[in-house]
Amino acid sequence: MYEFAIAWEWLAFAVRWLHVITAVAWIGSSFYFIALDLGLVKRPHLPVGAYGEEWQVHGGGFYHIQKYLVAPAQMPEHLTWFKWEAYTTWLSGFALLCIVYYGGADLFLIDRHVLDLTQWQAIGLSLASLAVGWVLYDLLCKSPLGKNTWGLMAFLYIVLVLMGWGYTQIFTGRAAFLHLGAFTATIMSANVFFIIIPNQKIVVADLIAGRTPDPKYGMIAKQRSLHNNYLTLPVIFFMLSNHYPLAFATEFNWVIAALVFLMGVTIRHWFNTTHARKGRPTWTWIVTLLIFIVIMWLSTVQKPAPEGELAVAPFDQRFAQNEHFGAARDVIQSRCSMCHAAEPVWEGVVRPPKNVKLETDAEIAAHAREIYLQAGRSHAMPPGNITDVSPQERALLVAWFESSVEKGTSQ
Repeated sequence: MYEFAIAWEWLAFAVRWLHVITAVAWIGSSFYFIALDLGLVKRPHLPVGAYGEEWQVHGGGFYHIQKYLVAPAQMPEHLTWFKWEAYTTWLSGFALLCIVYYGGADLFLIDRHVLDLTQWQAIGLSLASLAVGWVLYDLLCKSPLGKNTWGLMAFLYIVLVLMGWGYTQIFTGRAAFLHLGAFTATIMSANVFFIIIPNQKIVVADLIAGRTPDPKYGMIAKQRSLHNNYLTLPVIFFMLSNHYPLAFATEFNWVIAALVFLMGVTIRHWFNTTHARKGRPTWTWIVTLLIFIVIMWLSTVQKPAPEGELAVAPFDQRFAQNEHFGAARDVIQSRCSMCHAAEPVWEGVVRPPKNVKLETDAEIAAHAREIYLQAGRSHAMPPGNITDVSPQERALLVAWFESSVEKGTSQ
């Protein structure tokens, strides 16, 4: 059964790679079309119904692009739709959420110091938050508040901050940041699936039927596209954050998340203004840097240490009771705990990597699978084998994990 852990790890890697590929495709096309839209120039010779045009050069050739605000007079023979990039990004991201956080709920999703949940309770709350989030957002957009684009965005920001705080009251810090990214990405993908593409299909159907398309469908889609524009960069930050416990595993992690959304706005404002040829507002980078400095300071605020030790989950008891555990614990405490500790003693390390602490029997047993994969089956840990873990010691870690799993399976 220990082969399953290796196969599962490779499955997570494959799906993560797919997620990155599709995200690059979606974000790349999104950024391109936003820049194209903002850079359009109105000229008198444009065809009837054309809003603007732009000349571009790339790959040794010239491109002449025209945009119709509603639709051209006749349907073109070939029409390229940009939608599967968004769909596959969300689907692969959700698959990764299932593999890593639902499949490893006890380790990555649930923090019993925060809220004592069963695996299914935690998974249920996760799924409900993603679904309810989209429904509430969509209702807000269709409410009278939706007529005020910037007022709606300000209210949406408040909702996102509250969601960030709420997630930190339910899940681990790492899972809270990941879920805030998933919550935001769900809104973005659903905008494409439920609003932008259907509205474009209505316009296409009207053209085919010889009817004049209603401009309102383009206006609605444009508003949702604007939201996606400003939400993209924060989503990328949250997806990368799982590698940086200084962001997610601190006292004010939800405040850091709130500030990340503001940085997304300031950075996108610079790009949007530049692409629209309205100048280069360098003040946005100064504000972004100041916000980032505040985030760095917030990450240094120490979280009070919890009183008492969290009991080891029943599943992990087999790792703590294995005959190899004592020897494995000696290896881990001598080779790993100088960094993986509440107060690391290794120079330059101020937080345990990925917030993984390996000081107590409970902590070591709880992270048995990670130790097996990172320091037993592979040489990923410690980095550069800086603490000189010997092949014999790695073999001992492998024997400890695999014998524990085999005995657990035979019982």
